[in-house]
Amino acid sequence: MNNIKKLKTFFSLSWKVSHSYIFILLCNTLISSSQVFINVILPKFLVDELIGNCVVDKLILYGGLIVLSNLFLTFLQNLMKRLLDVKSIYIKNKLNQEMGKKIMNVEYSYLEDPYYLDLKERAVFSINNQGVMESLILSLTSLFKNIFTLIGLAAIMMTLSVVFVLILLVTVAISVFIYMSFANYQVKFFQTIIPVNRKYSVYFETGFNDMYHKDIRLYNMNKMLIDKVTYYNKEINAWFTKFYKKLGQMMGLFAVVNDLQAAIAYGYVGLRVITDKFGAKISIGSFTMYVSSAINFSKSIIELGTNIATVFQNLSYLDPFMEFMSLPNETEQEGKMKFEGSINSIKFENITFSYPKSDKIILSNISFEINKGDKISIVGLNGAGKTTLIKILCRLYKPSSGNVYVNGINIFDYDYDSYMDNIATVFQDYKLLNFSIDENITCNIENSDVDGVMKLIKDVGLEDKIKSLKEGLSTKFGKAYDEKGIEMSGGQSQKIAIARALYKNASLIILDEPTSALDPLAEAEIYENFNSLVGDKTAIYISHRMSSSVFCDKILIIDGGEVKDFDSHANLMKKTDSLYYELFTSQAVNYQV
Repeated sequence: MNNIKKLKTFFSLSWKVSHSYIFILLCNTLISSSQVFINVILPKFLVDELIGNCVVDKLILYGGLIVLSNLFLTFLQNLMKRLLDVKSIYIKNKLNQEMGKKIMNVEYSYLEDPYYLDLKERAVFSINNQGVMESLILSLTSLFKNIFTLIGLAAIMMTLSVVFVLILLVTVAISVFIYMSFANYQVKFFQTIIPVNRKYSVYFETGFNDMYHKDIRLYNMNKMLIDKVTYYNKEINAWFTKFYKKLGQMMGLFAVVNDLQAAIAYGYVGLRVITDKFGAKISIGSFTMYVSSAINFSKSIIELGTNIATVFQNLSYLDPFMEFMSLPNETEQEGKMKFEGSINSIKFENITFSYPKSDKIILSNISFEINKGDKISIVGLNGAGKTTLIKILCRLYKPSSGNVYVNGINIFDYDYDSYMDNIATVFQDYKLLNFSIDENITCNIENSDVDGVMKLIKDVGLEDKIKSLKEGLSTKFGKAYDEKGIEMSGGQSQKIAIARALYKNASLIILDEPTSALDPLAEAEIYENFNSLVGDKTAIYISHRMSSSVFCDKILIIDGGEVKDFDSHANLMKKTDSLYYELFTSQAVNYQV
């Protein structure tokens, strides 16, 4: 995306967020420009009057106009600045809000890809840590101010000498070139430092995260963690040392060129006061006006160049944000067909899957069918592709090739929301939010059934726990929002997650190793209870342990991303050389068969 298009996108978003922002920006521009002209032109008349007739009334008039107009315009400038500061924060918050919406709606596979995770981090960093919005609004204000100022000052100086203006432009061009070179360096610098800073932040924040403290102490990982933080801290410091060295060099060159500009301005205009060799002589008042015009002209052109560079620089900092926001949403890729009724059949046809930007095949040519009411267990070793299979069914991933059909229709032809209304899944890495127990189970569904929630709480074995809580179902998870919130054990949290899946009343229920924190007997009990609660609904179970296999209609065996078998428990146990037989017999001591 080129800079003009990005600038257009920024103004479009700003206009969408706040119509008044553009108006305030223009007002501030006109006020700032007016103040420059007042301080360039009015002092000429004051100085000429002092040297000439020195009429007191005129001196008071000119002096009063200079003071009062500056006071008034400064007041208006400060007012506009405060309003722009407020708008800057508002727009930044809006961008964060849009970013949050995007993260929740973007295709899920992007959120597991290291490149896009880094892109997301850079996008958030640019908005919140680099002060991009504040700098962009400030530089845009100054940019428009300098454009108006230059037009007026150029008109004033052209009455003195066109050659004089051209000489000033040459020196100014040198200054702009110096700044632009540094601006390009600065962009590359931040592009380099952000990934390093992300690694530093991960290790640094790990040391502050309560989740890791126990393991860090038990396994004496303190030194390893500190070494990681120290290593990346040194790398960051080394980069910033180079950066500030470069900044010092640029500031030195800037100072030399600025001194040259001042010498040219004072020298030429001074000669015009004392001699007519270069043109008609001018008054002392005109001397002050032209010198002031020349200095402000040079300053405005340099500022204009730096403003343009800063605007483009800040727009380049917004590149990660723009790129991330341009990623396709889940809903943009969905079909329009409303899913009606319940899930009667599921068919995986030649499904192959690899992660984006990876040649490693996770699933290879997977084909099988599930009918309504079937209870299916998916069994395989770690990394076999079991969870990936479920994520494809839940439309979190798209297969690299092949199709999944539900009720004879490709799942991606269905409207996403209506399709997902029929699937309730509990993954191993499920999450409960810092909301109430009731909200976590019902997911804020309107007209939530309290009696139904309590029945599910009883079914999953948490009735006594909930009744012991002072606020019952209204008790919050964690203490982030409520100091009275509670921390539940892994097993208790998993039961809440299972209750949430059951409450959804979907026609397909999936348990993807959510009971891994439970002991084998407790897990077997949960699965048996869960199976009875599921009734005639279709259910898919995934577990390293075989507690779900015995009561399932069929077991799907996946090994190395391929289907090795798909049969009943009884038939699979007859195959004594199979992976299933090996897994089941090795765990048999934990089960009553």
